Amino acid sequence: MTFIKRSILPIVLSVLLVMFTFYVALDTFVIPQVYSSVSTEQTSGALTSGSGQSGSTASNGASSGGSGSSGTAAAGSTDAETTDSSYSDDNISVNVTTYRKYDTSIYVADVKVSSPEYLKTVLANNSYGRNVTEKTSEIAEEAGSILAINGDFYGAQESGYVIRNGVIYRDTSAGKEDLVIYEDGSFGVIDEDDVTAEELLEKGAQQVLSFGPALVENGQVSVSENEEVGKAMASNPRTAIGIIDDCHYVFVVSDGRTSESEGLTLSQMAEFMQGLGVTTAYNLDGGGSSTMYFNGQVVNKPTTNGRSISERSVSDIVSIGY
Repeated sequence: MTFIKRSILPIVLSVLLVMFTFYVALDTFVIPQVYSSVSTEQTSGALTSGSGQSGSTASNGASSGGSGSSGTAAAGSTDAETTDSSYSDDNISVNVTTYRKYDTSIYVADVKVSSPEYLKTVLANNSYGRNVTEKTSEIAEEAGSILAINGDFYGAQESGYVIRNGVIYRDTSAGKEDLVIYEDGSFGVIDEDDVTAEELLEKGAQQVLSFGPALVENGQVSVSENEEVGKAMASNPRTAIGIIDDCHYVFVVSDGRTSESEGLTLSQMAEFMQGLGVTTAYNLDGGGSSTMYFNGQVVNKPTTNGRSISERSVSDIVSIGY
């Protein structure tokens, strides 16, 4: 009897250890944990925290996304004029063009707005937390976005500033190079080690995206030919955002990892963005996350492994809309 007890004990302990490890993995990577829900009454600058979080033909081989017939947009102004590749109303103008460069399809949305208030970010399920994700198209549809791209996937990181629409959700530094979008619509690139999230808010930051790196600064390419994000492959699907002039932006997404599109290096994306005339451009989460949504449709061919075309669920998007 004693022998049996001694034999069973290690087995029970092993099972418990496996169960605990499995639970920790689920808790870390799968189980959604909402730290804060977005409220329309949130005041700009309010620190929200919880659970330990402080929380149609163009140059370079371009062609238009489609001619289409004029119509009324489902989202935004009711008198908007739309085609397959354009949207225009009194406040927002978007034109989407597809380029072929570097053996890759690159989708460019040229955006002009009358006010920076139409450039926003949206969180999955309108909530800030861990493992809180939705597809870019789902977040965009729920928000009524005219145009959207995936953001920085803040939820994949334990640190790095998260400021969305003037609210601080995370103020812990990851030592990264961030993109700041200020209340006047201008862009700035900062190092988290040089300034706090609270100081950025005091300076008028509306959005802080923490992925990087910066691709173009002061009109000049700011990455080297061999620079990559972590252990990312050299050629990948990419997402980037840039500013050309006051309230004039470009949202850019490239395909990759398929027989049709090889993908881009950071250097190639930077050179491409510079060619669009941006003064500042910033790299967002790429790979399987890279998605562009426009007028109710996914424009590009998102893929994680190259074998299937499907969107990855992400934490957040950058959006143009009302």
